[in-house]
Amino acid sequence: MRVHLAVLAAVTILPCAALPALTVLPASAAATVSYECTTKATGEKQEVGLDVELTVPAQATVGQQMTIGWSGVFVTGKELTAPATGMEGELNMYVYAGISGIDDLTSATGVAELGTVIPGEPVAIPSTATMTTTPRKSGSGTVHAGAINFGLTPQDRLVECEVKNKDSLTQYPFTVLGADGSTPTTTDTSTTGTSTTGTPTPEASEDDTGSEEQESPATTDSADIPAGGVDTGAGGLAGPDGRALVLTGLVITLAAATGLRLRRPRPRTHQGPDTGP
Repeated sequence: MRVHLAVLAAVTILPCAALPALTVLPASAAATVSYECTTKATGEKQEVGLDVELTVPAQATVGQQMTIGWSGVFVTGKELTAPATGMEGELNMYVYAGISGIDDLTSATGVAELGTVIPGEPVAIPSTATMTTTPRKSGSGTVHAGAINFGLTPQDRLVECEVKNKDSLTQYPFTVLGADGSTPTTTDTSTTGTSTTGTPTPEASEDDTGSEEQESPATTDSADIPAGGVDTGAGGLAGPDGRALVLTGLVITLAAATGLRLRRPRPRTHQGPDTGP
């Protein structure tokens, strides 16, 4: 009887002992992010501090939108002060996260509405916001806090805040699975996909507005202009100057006409028979 009780107790205790291994680790604590905020209208700069924490999913899927949570609060004495000239209109806070380690995925963006802004007073910001992005390729990477802007639209920014302590930001790891749920394979970047010439293109920053680089205007290729081409009014493709050809033909025609005229037979004069004296 005692043996049965001991076995039953062991079976009851073992599942409980295994529970800690299944416990999800808590998210990283909020870390202070230092910002330099610039009022675009006046150029005035402020040193601002925010305790920021991101909630990043452990996994995402190619082609499906992923969500990253943002929460932040000003460090005491490091609040953002509203410009003395005020900030009018329906103002929003635009938050960004930088992403590295995964091709074609560099940032996530989110927006939250601001309340009333009083000129010369600390700006009251929303404590939370939701950022979204859609991965196009699988892989493993990290997420970190990015820039913060305040304005009417992402392009119409009144105050821009850039991260100063990028090297000390908390990195949140995550993995993007393939569309079929497959895990990404590790690629040797030392030999694969590395160009031997040219300059590598840097990744876009987390506060990039997505403006595309415009192509330079096309120029006329000298190979399109035939040899001997001139300004005939029809462009280089009109070919060599026809005036030289016309002049040459005229000379040949005149020479031929002169030759024919010289060879034309002359009329003979009739002479009667010589009768003598």
